[in-house]
Amino acid sequence: MTPDAPDLPDAPADSPADSDLVRAARGVPVRRTPVWFMRQAGRSLPEYRKVREGTAMLQACRTPDLVTEITLQPVRRHGVDGAIFFSDIVVPVQAVGVDLDIVPGKGPVVAEPFRTRADLDRLPELTPDVVPDITESVRQLVSELGATPLIGFAGAPFTLASYLVEGGPSKNHERTKALMHGDPQLWHDLCARLAQIAGAFLRVQVEAGASMVQLFDSWAGFLSRADYVRHVKPHSAAALAAVADLNVPRIHFGVGTGELLLDMADAGADVVGVDYRVSLTDAIDRLGARYPVQGNLDPALLFAPWEPLADAVERIAAEGHAAPGHIFNLGHGVLPTTDPDVITRVVEHVHAQPVRGQR
Repeated sequence: MTPDAPDLPDAPADSPADSDLVRAARGVPVRRTPVWFMRQAGRSLPEYRKVREGTAMLQACRTPDLVTEITLQPVRRHGVDGAIFFSDIVVPVQAVGVDLDIVPGKGPVVAEPFRTRADLDRLPELTPDVVPDITESVRQLVSELGATPLIGFAGAPFTLASYLVEGGPSKNHERTKALMHGDPQLWHDLCARLAQIAGAFLRVQVEAGASMVQLFDSWAGFLSRADYVRHVKPHSAAALAAVADLNVPRIHFGVGTGELLLDMADAGADVVGVDYRVSLTDAIDRLGARYPVQGNLDPALLFAPWEPLADAVERIAAEGHAAPGHIFNLGHGVLPTTDPDVITRVVEHVHAQPVRGQR
């Protein structure tokens, strides 16, 4: 809390808009450092594995009662300050008609990869009427969550494009980069369509009641800064701009994006997510201390003994004081074999740390 800020009550926030999570995202003084985890709703929880048993991932993402239950599970168990909408980055792409599936142990697999201009005809715009289940899921969640904010979620255009062009996950993104440089006009046309889909998907969630959103760029770290600025940033900016008028904080996160942080901020972020490969101190410095930040505990440290883990939590929480706001998170997602009790203990330890302006 800044020294000249008025004292804030210790009582829990009475609405999502006044929650510590949203306040931190806006750079407003907080009562305690808010914390949530990417992939907090997922395979690390036995209750998740039980409720998902026998249900395919994409089916689960399109079943409102199941989405609601899965999204709420980590809030109940861990006491995190925000719920991340249970979905997958390919859900909106499938919703507009792309033939794909999420293969266990592999990830999204596209039946017919996108390689030519004719393939654009398979990618129409996303409109709310093709995802009524998403609207229903968000409304159910907002009703259940009360004062806890819901974070909407979408995949960024570059990452979606890579899945479509490669046909699935890729280690080198060779076909993606070949298209990007070999036919830049087709590349931009493809990404423009994906930006509309991602932006519309975010907008559906916010209009149904989500309090903030995150645009997730899994593969952006495989790009040079020059390629990111020229071939990717305009489309991420378009996706984020789709909710600019709705007055909700926008988080922009990518993996391995230490060299891209300022450009990702400039694309329209209110909060910049930082992965674990760069220190929060360095990230804040690169951002000119102008943006709230999110991050950035290494997910693997959740497997370490408590003493070094607690030290890392304390260091990151202290480093966050240099930014206008800090949301504690991992530097990527919760690993599937993480002990849920450790996650709960980390949440409690984050909440016990001094906030900005306190000693």
